[in-house]
Amino acid sequence: MESDPHVRTLMQWPVRVDVYGARDLVAVQDAIVRLANAISEFEPVALMAAPGARGFEPNRLSAQVEHWDIPTDDLWCRDSGPTFVRGSDGGLAVAHLEFNGWGDKQPHANDARVAPRVAERLGLELLPTGLIGEQGGVEHDGHGTLLAHASCWVNDNRNPGLSEAEIGERLMQALGGQTMIWAPGIIGADITDYHIDALARFVGPGHVLVQMDELVNPDDPWSIAAHETLAILQRSTDAAGRPLQISRLPEAVDIRGRGDDFVASYVNYYVCNGAVILADFGDRRADDNARGVLAELYPGRRIVQLNVDAIGASGGGIHCATQQQPA
Repeated sequence: MESDPHVRTLMQWPVRVDVYGARDLVAVQDAIVRLANAISEFEPVALMAAPGARGFEPNRLSAQVEHWDIPTDDLWCRDSGPTFVRGSDGGLAVAHLEFNGWGDKQPHANDARVAPRVAERLGLELLPTGLIGEQGGVEHDGHGTLLAHASCWVNDNRNPGLSEAEIGERLMQALGGQTMIWAPGIIGADITDYHIDALARFVGPGHVLVQMDELVNPDDPWSIAAHETLAILQRSTDAAGRPLQISRLPEAVDIRGRGDDFVASYVNYYVCNGAVILADFGDRRADDNARGVLAELYPGRRIVQLNVDAIGASGGGIHCATQQQPA
């Protein structure tokens, strides 16, 4: 699980003006610097960027943030970065979930090669999975239970010709799962086709944290899909055959961020050695509540809240921007 000890956190430097525009790119880069420096208080960070990459200034980074010479397009290391797996002998490898820009929605010539380049740098075997997709689109409880929205896997823009059952089998084989829980999600409503890690996260074996309102809004497709996922979770069992334990977080309401694509997801947090790195959105009551809930779920870890609104406005969050290398 993500909460197991790490060697380091991997991150990527965003450079594409055609994706962000010049002003927004600077804001996103500032947020990446802030996030990398915050994580580096607890564990080393490797920030990938081509030498001389637009806006990349190593002197803004903490001494615990190392620069890796690996060219990148965008910041979403959860999706284009390596998916580390451990074999029965305890050895580490990289399961290659091939990245195609969320179904060819965005240029990704460099990001598509990040995972193979990291595997080569670390001397790790790159294991083919037969899948195109992103790690942000699947959750694993570390004990054999996987959770995903079908919308970002059973989709011709990633895995044409493959059925839900075939994709589930390949995910379980790649990630060491025994039970696959599918919820429908939404195709085409955002660039990811509704990654699960903006809605629900495993916090332990068979234990899911979900962020959503109490009542479904029949006029909001996101609300409908979230409640559909919750209903499936409520009748699902984990790999050990136990009903899932479900904890809930309310949505933030009075937030700083604006825009139709703004992601105000507390559950898109990141667990590093000794800490949980969590977004705040300017809704004091919701921010405080999220901090308290995460403190209860991860006892003994510091809860660090950051303003990463520029990343939220780009359609993601802290979890999306990070990738752990297991110890």
